[in-house]
Amino acid sequence: MKNFFRIEEYKALLYRIFLVYFFYFIARLLFLIYNFSLLKVSSISEFFNLVYQGLAFDTTAILYINALFILFSTLPFWKNTKPGYQKFIFYLYFTTNLIAYATNFIDFIYYKFIYARTTIAVLDSLKDENNLGSMFFRFLVSYWHVFALFLVTSYLWIYLYKKVRIEHKEIQYSKIKYFSFSKIGVILILVLMVGGIRGDFKKSTRPLNMIDANRNVTKVEHADVILNTPFAIIRTLGKTSFKETNFNISDKIVSETIKPIKLYSSNETSKPNIVLFITESYGREYWGAFNKEKQIPNYVSYTPFLDRLAQNSLIFTDVYANGSKSIHGMSSVLAGIPSFKDAYTSSPYAKQKVESLVSILKGQGYDTSFFHGAPNGSMGFQGFGNILGFDHYYGKTEYNNDNDFDGVWGIWDEPFFQFMKQTLDKKKGPFFSTIFTVSSHEPYIVPKKYENKFPKGDLPIHQCVGYTDMAFEKFFEAAKKEPWFENTIFIITADHCNQTFYPEYKKVVNRSAIPLLIYYPKKNLVGKRTDIVQHIDIYPTILDMVGYNKPFRSWGRSLMSNSNETPYAINYFSNQYQFQSGNYICTFDGKKATGFYAISDKGLEKNLIAKRNAEMNALEVKCKAFLQDYFDRIVNKKL
Repeated sequence: MKNFFRIEEYKALLYRIFLVYFFYFIARLLFLIYNFSLLKVSSISEFFNLVYQGLAFDTTAILYINALFILFSTLPFWKNTKPGYQKFIFYLYFTTNLIAYATNFIDFIYYKFIYARTTIAVLDSLKDENNLGSMFFRFLVSYWHVFALFLVTSYLWIYLYKKVRIEHKEIQYSKIKYFSFSKIGVILILVLMVGGIRGDFKKSTRPLNMIDANRNVTKVEHADVILNTPFAIIRTLGKTSFKETNFNISDKIVSETIKPIKLYSSNETSKPNIVLFITESYGREYWGAFNKEKQIPNYVSYTPFLDRLAQNSLIFTDVYANGSKSIHGMSSVLAGIPSFKDAYTSSPYAKQKVESLVSILKGQGYDTSFFHGAPNGSMGFQGFGNILGFDHYYGKTEYNNDNDFDGVWGIWDEPFFQFMKQTLDKKKGPFFSTIFTVSSHEPYIVPKKYENKFPKGDLPIHQCVGYTDMAFEKFFEAAKKEPWFENTIFIITADHCNQTFYPEYKKVVNRSAIPLLIYYPKKNLVGKRTDIVQHIDIYPTILDMVGYNKPFRSWGRSLMSNSNETPYAINYFSNQYQFQSGNYICTFDGKKATGFYAISDKGLEKNLIAKRNAEMNALEVKCKAFLQDYFDRIVNKKL
């Protein structure tokens, strides 16, 4: 009778699916261990509560990945128990599961860089790289322990799978009854799979999505423990967050709260040169000038030259990136277009005409150029640069000397800074030049001649920060001898943050904390500002400084204006927007506010939503107004 009802087969199927759940648990535990300081799970009971919440997300991913395996395991073929068929089932099971399972291991390391589970968007970051083979080999060497863990868990998984085998027996009863009972079994299993993939059987409930991981957490970062990477990738396949969003916010309120069209008249028209540094992974944490008053115990700076430069500059000590990847930084700074769940540059709307620093300054007679020492096209910079309309792109090809190639990402910062300086020497001006640096990047190496020259510090990136600081020093030493130097505005910021050491910068909001410095020798701008600033403020600030007197599109604000625009900053983390302004930080899930926190509560530890007040309500409206206008202008090509 057991064989008649295929009980042994169903028991084996349940065992094999149970193994998937077990190894997803192992992956979640390892993910927590590798990122323990960022995820802040304070007890074993709290971890198991997150594991419990994660079961729904595991179920969805596991059923998607194992759909074919389950189907072929249950279809009423009379040869299901034969060794040959079971071998086919074995290879189908492990081919699909191990490929998906491996993505969890990516986030053991990658999570530290993007503070989110990897989604399909990571492929957009890689599609423009022409050295994927060497990158994979380097990661294999650098993070051998992750690969070793994957191999060990895979071996154990295969071993446990083989411990339960199905004994083959020839059918000795009515094949019609066998088929009939099997059909019932297949239907029941398919129904259960539909419920598992959706998250439940309620008609009113949408299929489980990434944002649902935030429903019952007290710390926003715990949503990333609940999620698994295969689920995050599956749920973002073929999808984009760029859709019109209507919160029924009137145009008047949008205009009053966000002011998407700017017009400044506080400065006379002038044409200084502009050099903009977007420094790879150069978080605010590393730069001493931005941490003097933060009372961080035993703080160490790794930027001696830039600290000196800051004494003769205007610096902003509360600045935030509008994205988590390099390409996000490029679009935010140069075009004032931030990226949230998905990169704007990877959206279906990225190829439209865009008003930007590049287009406006070109219209003012500026020579515009973009420098990036990586292989041309890397990071998607050249493609987006062409959309913005840069006159010149200078990459590894134009540098034309592979002796200075770091072997990984591009030309070392020190020689490439000098290459930029020498190129600018030949321009008549005025010029607007942007450089995106490469050396302060994983795998955190410096040229051999500088090994042991810079403090190793507490993190691998620290010596690279010191190396790039030295590159800045040599650039400024050489540039100040040139006639164009005095009348040049120098702006230094970062694309996003990277490794963190001090608890202050492990806090959720501060994971996007970056520096911003403006150095203008001719005007002697000096001082320190503590108001909230974001990437997209750089665009209107530059136009205000050169006295641009026509209306232009910008969600940011000029940091030089007396227009009384309210400071704010917006970014995206753990499947939610973070909107900072005034006395509060609002977390917003795309439909409604999920939390309000004191502006000083950068760890988002005490949710005040139960005590909503008028300022909190206004902050939610402002967040909605921003997002409504943001998606409207992108989708309907009003950039």
